Amino acid sequence: MEVGAQSADFQARTEEVIAPAISVRDLHKVYGGVHAVDGLSVQVRRGSFFGFLGPNGAGKTTTIKVLTGLAQPTSGTVEVLGMKMPESSLDIRREIGFVGDDTLLFDYLTGSEYLHFVARLYGIDRVLAKERARELIELFELSENPRKLIGEYSKGMRKRAAMAAALIHRPRLFLLDEPFEGVDAVGARLMKDILLQQVRHGATIFLTSHVLEVVERLCNEVAIINRGRVVVQGTMAELRQQAAEGAATLEDIFVNVVGAHHVSEQLDWL
Repeated sequence: MEVGAQSADFQARTEEVIAPAISVRDLHKVYGGVHAVDGLSVQVRRGSFFGFLGPNGAGKTTTIKVLTGLAQPTSGTVEVLGMKMPESSLDIRREIGFVGDDTLLFDYLTGSEYLHFVARLYGIDRVLAKERARELIELFELSENPRKLIGEYSKGMRKRAAMAAALIHRPRLFLLDEPFEGVDAVGARLMKDILLQQVRHGATIFLTSHVLEVVERLCNEVAIINRGRVVVQGTMAELRQQAAEGAATLEDIFVNVVGAHHVSEQLDWL
């Protein structure tokens, strides 16, 4: 390899190492004339536990779909782990673990069969795939009835199975859309502990959730979006400084940022 080519290769690898886990600039996504995402820009540091918040319809799920390659951006630039989307979508998907809000799984497989199938999709050899599937089934307490089909799982069990599938290939980035919804307290605690462990091991977590108390406890940085744009981003300390006086909790900050109507102002008979 020539010196110039070596230098270019080294520079490319260096840029990938120092690049943010997620870099989105002026992202637009339009569905039938409606701007689901309208000029959104956000950067997520590698190794961070990042909360991505907003009211219903703000564009959170659409943004995650663009990050995973499930939706194509109308315009704007998106880079994930130093790779451009959609040009490098296949390479990006190999490096991410995804749990969607809709929890679409293969209903006619058992939990073990599904995890083994996912592992094989990621190129994990059969022996290791079987071993990891077994360990994750036990960890997420899905082994009580090993012949039970995923289609017979409760919503909470489906979330557990989806999280197990997201972990099986040891991704560098997790994209999680309401992962705790429908999960009981024990399962949610297990999932939180696992995610915190992944961050300690260098992974990045990108989380959406309407349970703001959980986000406040877990995340070291938060972005709040509204109407398809980031309104505010920072650590909790930074958000408190930017918010109105008296906004002590993330819920206070969220309500102040996106706006909320008081009951007394709307229904004087209540």
